[in-house]
Amino acid sequence: MQLYIPHQYRATLMPEMMEQAIRFLKQQFPKTLAEELDLRRVTAPLFVLAGTGINDDLNGTERPVSFPVPDMGGRTAEIVHSLAKWKRLKLGAYKIPPGFGLYTDMNAVRADEELDNIHSLYVDQWDWERSITREQRTLDFLKSIVRKIYGALKETERTVYEMYSHITPVLPEEITFVHSEQLLEQYPHLAPRERETEAAKKYGATFVIGIGGLLGDGRKHDGRAPDYDDWTTVTEKGYKGLNGDIIVWNPVLESAYEISSMGIRVDRDAMLRQLELEGCPDRADLFFHRQVIEDKIPLSIGGGIGQSRLCMFLLRCAHIGEVQASLWPEEMVAQCAANNIYLK
Repeated sequence: MQLYIPHQYRATLMPEMMEQAIRFLKQQFPKTLAEELDLRRVTAPLFVLAGTGINDDLNGTERPVSFPVPDMGGRTAEIVHSLAKWKRLKLGAYKIPPGFGLYTDMNAVRADEELDNIHSLYVDQWDWERSITREQRTLDFLKSIVRKIYGALKETERTVYEMYSHITPVLPEEITFVHSEQLLEQYPHLAPRERETEAAKKYGATFVIGIGGLLGDGRKHDGRAPDYDDWTTVTEKGYKGLNGDIIVWNPVLESAYEISSMGIRVDRDAMLRQLELEGCPDRADLFFHRQVIEDKIPLSIGGGIGQSRLCMFLLRCAHIGEVQASLWPEEMVAQCAANNIYLK
């Protein structure tokens, strides 16, 4: 168990006001995001069938919560980790053309999550996906979408300030783009998370590009599944990757703070290349993967934005348990309470 206790912490809002603020943010932000990206809301599943390739494998080591379905011959259903691949299938099913997309309220269980200030067993995200053309599979297009999302984030932060004037904005005017390889070059003796913290402290808000592949030191900045984000396509200056994370500086936790993971999704070539690199070419025979390889679903860009993460950041909370109900170790609950952090 890891836990960071801010010095002399006090919640910015009383409990009843905190609940009202959370409700407002969960209504306001997706509306703003949908307007920025031309998205429409759809209903999402809590579970999907195992063996279809639809569930998100995250880093490939996390176990999905699963159960048999008696009325389907005992086939196994899995609680989703995210809807990264499900959304892309829906773009095709709903015949959504390039320039438009969908978003949903995603609820997930990640049983193997290591619990700390920002990680919970329960995950709630706004998962979104947008159809694109082949010509839009570029780094410049990725950056244009990141700027739109960042604009929605800044607009929501400003609205929070108008409602609660003691919660002052901290986000810089512009988000800074940096490749994970550049972070390695700048901070070769630091671990990836430490590099992110240095960049976030320096710029206030960054988009770290190219997460999933091996860097110059033979290690990954962070893991990514091989079958949704494209992290191998060569872009400018020989760098690779059409994906990344939106990371901001969190003044309460005094550290880098991930708001969103997103990217341009794999096409046929990237899918086959990444499956080979990760040693799982057999996945190419799964249902979802065949849809990509045979060009039966749209090219797309998409990602997830943490709902509790966003609320925690904008309301300047010290622990994600202040804005969501979940399970926490008794020791963590007691230590938090002793420092004016009250978990739901």
